[in-house]
Amino acid sequence: MENHAKNPNWGTVSEIQLHYKSRVKAAERPLITSSKSAYQIALQIWNPNTIEFFEEFKILLLNNSNKVLGAYEISSGGITGTVVDVRLIFAAALKANATGIIMIHNHPSGKLIASEADKQITAKVKAASKILDIQLLDHLIITPENYYSFTDEGAL
Repeated sequence: MENHAKNPNWGTVSEIQLHYKSRVKAAERPLITSSKSAYQIALQIWNPNTIEFFEEFKILLLNNSNKVLGAYEISSGGITGTVVDVRLIFAAALKANATGIIMIHNHPSGKLIASEADKQITAKVKAASKILDIQLLDHLIITPENYYSFTDEGAL
């Protein structure tokens, strides 16, 4: 009780509101039909001036028809890596009411080989996605010229 007397706002709690506002009409949302179509969208949302400079990690949020609800940047890092917080991935997916996600990150080196860290974050997100019933559809590693798809390579 002593703490309550010192702080009269002890019972005040912040209100949380969930809000998703689309700028694109449902009929105009891009449709993901393959890893190639996901790669083409990734190139549109990536800054061409930084794709070979530092690593970034983004997600595409999809509805049940595989139409893109939006894209969200999870992190931006250094030349050889960036920190990915799984909670941020799913906070964005839940807020957008997504039923599927595609993870995308670039390799400034131009190498299209999945590192151990790439494999570990993919496994971690895949496990969490099963619990939340949000499908991890793919994880792309991109460069300006090409891409690596975990799904196409049977690594998902």
